[in-house]
Amino acid sequence: MKSMSQMSFGKMEPVTSGPPVYSVTDITRLLKRYLEDEPLFQYVTVCGEISNFKHHSSGHMYFVLKDASSSIKCVMFRSFTSRLRFSPQDGLEVYATGSIGIYEAGGVYQLYVQFMEPRGVGDLHLAFEQLKEKLKAEGLFDEARKRPIPFLPRRIGVVTSPTGAAIRDIISILHRRMPSVEILVAPALVQGKGAAASIAAGLEALARWGDVDVIIVGRGGGSIEDLWPFNEEIVARTVAASPVPVISAVGHETDFTICDFAADLRAPTPSGAAELAVPVAAELLAGLRDLEVRLRQTWLQYTSRKREQLGHLERILKGYNPVDTVRQRRQRLDELVLRMQQAVERKITRERRELQLAAQRLDSLSPLSVLGRGYAIARDGKTGRPIVSATQGEIGQEVEVLLQDGSLITKVEEVHPGSAEQREREPGVGEVGVD
Repeated sequence: MKSMSQMSFGKMEPVTSGPPVYSVTDITRLLKRYLEDEPLFQYVTVCGEISNFKHHSSGHMYFVLKDASSSIKCVMFRSFTSRLRFSPQDGLEVYATGSIGIYEAGGVYQLYVQFMEPRGVGDLHLAFEQLKEKLKAEGLFDEARKRPIPFLPRRIGVVTSPTGAAIRDIISILHRRMPSVEILVAPALVQGKGAAASIAAGLEALARWGDVDVIIVGRGGGSIEDLWPFNEEIVARTVAASPVPVISAVGHETDFTICDFAADLRAPTPSGAAELAVPVAAELLAGLRDLEVRLRQTWLQYTSRKREQLGHLERILKGYNPVDTVRQRRQRLDELVLRMQQAVERKITRERRELQLAAQRLDSLSPLSVLGRGYAIARDGKTGRPIVSATQGEIGQEVEVLLQDGSLITKVEEVHPGSAEQREREPGVGEVGVD
């Protein structure tokens, strides 16, 4: 390390006496070169808590690392931030590695960070959890938006490496389970730089041009670094936005990726994805045959039961035969007509007999009948009023005498008062004498 006296200080302002006088810029540059030339500060790792974090629109990151006693300003330029696999944020403890220098415009020293990782947890794990929470908050993992996988897909799209073991397993199992299914492979990088963009492009191509019913995206197992492309945001968003249902099949059974959460269905392995995508054709055929047998048996039982019911109804119907009913009712009608005629005749006969009796009684009460027995009716010749008492007669009065076959006009010559009984006992008494 050079001493301060061994370093050139730049142009100094002359003075009459005493030590030399430096400008602020001179001192700042002196300290800057001193720090830059010091090997200890050229590559140093600082541990602290992030505060005042700002991600500038230029892509640079500005923040402060602090501990219980002090703090240091930090800057991480865009060329280095692109390497980060997690999102720095206030309150997060990190290890920041870089060089210490002085920002001349502000006259402050700061750490120029080149690498950074979380303290106590791996940067990949932290990036995984951060992205998972972010997409979950947006609703990309909601069960309500997940679509069912078609039961009998006609064509299946696969996004994976065309040379890996995963595609061989998928094709083998699909053809074994459902020989008629078509398989369309979209080759993609599944590891390393550019893999995430390649996977997203394969998904989009199949959804737009492949005319597929379901898509399988995945690869075999590996380390978290190997599987990382399936944890990238671009893959998760492309899976969630796919108009075709997606089955995620990444890694081994215990490995979960962001792609698994975004997909409509998660399979533990690529082989498991193929089994979930299609049923076994032979089992379906066997099931159909079994259903056919059961359907035949059910149909036979049904027709037999209906035949028995029909026979029962026929027997019942015979008892209600319309033709026989008409015949029975016609005969019954004839009987009723005959009975009615007989009843009418009896009624007429009875009424005729009663009429004759009434006529006889009426005839017996008729004045004409009385006249026929020798009696007569006397009426006043002028008024026509009946003369029922001798006291009504007057000498010279004109009297009309009604007989059975006519009438007589007479005049009263004598009046003999008296009752009918006296006239019967004493003839001539109480009689009206007439001419």
